[in-house]
Amino acid sequence: MSRMLRVELRRSAAIGTALALLVVGVLALFFAEGIGFATGWMQLAMTQRLYLVLLWPLALAAGAWQARREHRSRVAELFASTPRPRAQRAAPTLGAMAIAVVGGYLAMGVVGGLWIAGTARYLPLSVFVVTGVGALALVAAVWLGLAAGRLLPWPVTAPALGVGGLALLLLIPGATRPRGWLALVFSPIYEMNMPDAYTTVPERASAAQALWLAALTVTALLLAISGGWRSRTAAVVPLILGVVLAVAVMPHRNRYVVSSVDTTAQELVCAKDQPRVCLSRVHSGLLGEVGPGAAEGLAALAKLPGAPTRVHEDTTTYVPDVYPAWDNDVVLLEVEVGTNGHLRDRADVPVEVVTGAFASPPHCESTASAAQALAAASWLIGRPPADAEARALWETLHALPAGEAQARVVALRTAALTCSVPR
Repeated sequence: MSRMLRVELRRSAAIGTALALLVVGVLALFFAEGIGFATGWMQLAMTQRLYLVLLWPLALAAGAWQARREHRSRVAELFASTPRPRAQRAAPTLGAMAIAVVGGYLAMGVVGGLWIAGTARYLPLSVFVVTGVGALALVAAVWLGLAAGRLLPWPVTAPALGVGGLALLLLIPGATRPRGWLALVFSPIYEMNMPDAYTTVPERASAAQALWLAALTVTALLLAISGGWRSRTAAVVPLILGVVLAVAVMPHRNRYVVSSVDTTAQELVCAKDQPRVCLSRVHSGLLGEVGPGAAEGLAALAKLPGAPTRVHEDTTTYVPDVYPAWDNDVVLLEVEVGTNGHLRDRADVPVEVVTGAFASPPHCESTASAAQALAAASWLIGRPPADAEARALWETLHALPAGEAQARVVALRTAALTCSVPR
């Protein structure tokens, strides 16, 4: 069997399918909507799942194209006359095409992983689960294509399946509205777009999707090896069972993935050589880039009485609204990752740290404006801001005696911390 599988890998459409998935997948990762996976491994896994919108129809079409081989060669009757069971004859092709789509999908992930390997440190187990569900979706697609191509061995079958598969994935959200959780069951791409730094896919969502896709895979397999209408009718049974189980497992609430937060990814990790600077676990690979600028900002703040002495990443999330514990001794720094996986702008870190010292606790109404905070920070750092409004305020401070200017800066910070900045 292994020899037959090797022969099938060489002579079938398997290698071409794997290369097609790899090329299309990599182009999508890097050029479709910008590099949206630079934050970490979960973002890469979810972005791969999003681009199943292209890969899943491609796998469907590839399976149907491969299934026409016997029809094109006019050897179907010859093969049927052999004593070997149909399942045994079909196994090498099924195995080769499954290896092809899984290999192409994983190779796509490896290419994306090489891009972020230098800074991505947090690799939760759920990354492998999300990736595994994506690979299972492709196996289901290519086997479904094989089954359809065998039952309908027409030249138009493969392109029609490709277009139909794309349309199906795009129409599922609308067809299941307002029950968005149903779209999450049946679509491997739903809610996988634009993941932020702390987004995750809950275990129950992955379990429900795996149940549905496993059932679809079994049905496709049975259809591909079926020999009559009874076996084809029986092939629907696993599909129905999978739907029932998947619907039972998936929580019946909308935006289930969008509103999920990985609290472990949010945990703070502090620099060993600069313990006053801490970033979230998912951004811990950027500590070396943030540390020098954060230390510079803390040195500028030291001019103020009772100034903050630590810098922590701002791990606020807005879906749902969750804020880190407030501490007047801590400056919260928002970390922005560029498309190359590194800090977007290191030069801005000192200014952002000092500006952060004039922030207010969550839910305050009377807070310092962005211009006021930037003007005060620029005065402490000793260089004018680029913003016109902030520059005008800075010039007012700069024209005052040093003692009076410092008193105003201290008063602004005190008012910001007590939610009493004058309107």
